[in-house]
Formats: sequence, structure tokens, C-alpha cells
Amino acid sequence: MSRISAAFRSFFSLLFSGVLPEDIARAFGFAKVTATPVPVQNEPPKVNASDGALQILHILQRDARLIDFLMEDIGNYADDQIGAAVRTLHSDCRASLSRHVTLIPVIDGVEGTHQKLDATKAPDPSQIKLIGNVPANGKVPGATLRHRGWKASTVQLPALGKQDLSVIAPAELEVE
Repeated sequence: MSRISAAFRSFFSLLFSGVLPEDIARAFGFAKVTATPVPVQNEPPKVNASDGALQILHILQRDARLIDFLMEDIGNYADDQIGAAVRTLHSDCRASLSRHVTLIPVIDGVEGTHQKLDATKAPDPSQIKLIGNVPANGKVPGATLRHRGWKASTVQLPALGKQDLSVIAPAELEVE
């Protein structure tokens, strides 16, 4: 088939039917296109487990400068200076954490009191950590509550933007 005849056939076929003849498409290495294009679905961005942890660190740094405090060498400061800094840090961190995470105790009891446990099975280690003289099978009828534990009942972190989550706090440059 000559190029001129292929050009005319292609032109009139496209003009009247909107389709390139199959034999010409094959001859020139074009694939046949379906009449209805498949819509491209935008997948939501992949969220890693570490993203939430980095977000929390970012929030605590932004609101309370926690990372600055933890990275500071406080060995040369007097106890009263550290105490004053910690009081403010504690208040700011607590307020920031409370805004984004609702914490409840794992065991809602009074520390120092005896708590009964199911003696037929060992407690879930993600919820209860047995300390002291623990038998090898981990089954105990009860124990003294030393720490109530904490678990998150709700977490409301802001939506992830396009920021680099590995940057906990951006560097600050003052323009004079």
C-alpha cells in the first residue's frame, strides 16, 4: 500500500467514522484505542505508620518546643532554672497532646490497690505488663496496681499535607 493511498484512506476514515483503519494502524505500529477510555483513579497517598509519630513530634515541637528541650544539654543549668522550664514545657505539651489525643487508663483503678485478674490465662502483654515475682506461665489471680497505663481512645491529627514529615521543625532564619 502506498503512503498516499494510506493517507487518503486514513483522512476520510477519521473524517467520517472517527476511527483509523485497523490495517493502517497495524502497518504504522499504532495500537487500537478503545472507544471508552478507562478513567484513571488517583490513589490516596500511602501513609506509613511512622507518619503519625512524626506528626505528634512536630506538634509537640511546634506548640511546646519539646525537641529543643530534649536536645539541649541541661547539665550546666541550675535545678531552679530547669524546674521553671519544665513547668512551662509540661503545661504546653499537655495542652497540645490533649487537643489531638484522648487518653484513658488501661485499668481504671487506684494505684497501690489490689487488682483481680483472670487466673486461667496470662494477661495481654500489650495491655498489662506483669512486674515483680511473675510465674513462668504468666498466670496470676491478681496483683498490686503500680501504674494504670494509658491508651488512646481517640486520635485526631490534622490532615497530612505535602510537607516532608521527616522535618520535625524547620530551621528559623530571622531577616533583619
